[in-house]
Amino acid sequence: MRQLISLPYYVVLLLLVGIPLYGALRGIDVYSCFIAGASDGLRTIARIAPAMIAMFVAVGMFRDSGALDTTARALLPVARALGVHPDLMILAALRPISGSGALGYLAKLLQAHGPDSAEGLLASVVQGSADTSLYIIALYFGSVGITQTRHTVPAALLASLAGFLAAVLVCRVAHM
Repeated sequence: MRQLISLPYYVVLLLLVGIPLYGALRGIDVYSCFIAGASDGLRTIARIAPAMIAMFVAVGMFRDSGALDTTARALLPVARALGVHPDLMILAALRPISGSGALGYLAKLLQAHGPDSAEGLLASVVQGSADTSLYIIALYFGSVGITQTRHTVPAALLASLAGFLAAVLVCRVAHM
């Protein structure tokens, strides 16, 4: 049986052929533009690398020092008041800091509680309710050389808290 080639294949092919062809028709040296863009990309990487390394080290120290678990234990009364499993507080605390760490912790929660359990469903919604705010701040601010974040970090953490509370509320309403 003949295998059909999927749409993404044609899109990639169109981009690989279409962009150089369009540039050639307009008299643009596509290769020089590509090299200039790649060079700019490498300069950007060099500018943001220190911020990213600092962020990865800080996340690792936060997690490995036990501060994450201590934070989760401190939030235990909040978990009880919200009627959620205490492990979800660790996920909520980890999500703004590390996307991969939060995803790994989500997998652990889903394995422990099951994906269709109330805890599993809430954990999945929490995972999607916010972004890795601190990582994004380090990446974007580092790429343009901003060192004073002023109100950005508190606002980002407040947005993550709002996302967590909205996830709890939505899951609670959905199970009524």
